[in-house]
Order: sequence, then structure tokens, then C-alpha cells
Amino acid sequence: MKKIENSFAVTGFIGKDAEIRSFETASVARFSIAVSRADKTGEETSYVSAFMGIEAWRKNEALDSFDVLKKGELITVEGYFKPEEWTDSKSG
Repeated sequence: MKKIENSFAVTGFIGKDAEIRSFETASVARFSIAVSRADKTGEETSYVSAFMGIEAWRKNEALDSFDVLKKGELITVEGYFKPEEWTDSKSG
């Protein structure tokens, strides 16, 4: 049986400077990256873009990696999908 792993790698441009919050032992950077794909129809090529929300955690001793998280930077993000659950306050 083949093992299925929850991991991904995506390359894109940072949409705006990361928002960084510091806690006692770690910090989190939240930002979005724009990813695009070419959509060719006949002679015409258009680009379809989507924004992905990213959350990156680092121990406070390793915050230098957050310095590059500026709008327009091309980066590759590797990680895993983190499912989140919530309850709608109106419908329960």
C-alpha cells in the first residue's frame, strides 16, 4: 500500500509584507503568496492567479529567515496543510 503524505511545495510572489507576532518561545509570520498558471487559448495566453495564505513558525533564535518576507519577493514554501475547524455562531 502506498503511503499518502500531507506535504506540498509551492513557488510564488509575496503579496504584502509578512505580519509577524512574537510569543514567549516562538514567533509566527502570516503572509500570502500569489501563484499563477498560464492558460493558452489558441494564440492568446492569459495568466490565472490565486493567493494562498501561509503561516510560518520559528523559534525566536531563528527569526533571521523572516527578514526576506517582503512584498514582491519570489519564494518557495514547503510545508503541510493544516486543517482548521470552526463552528458558525449562527447555525451552530
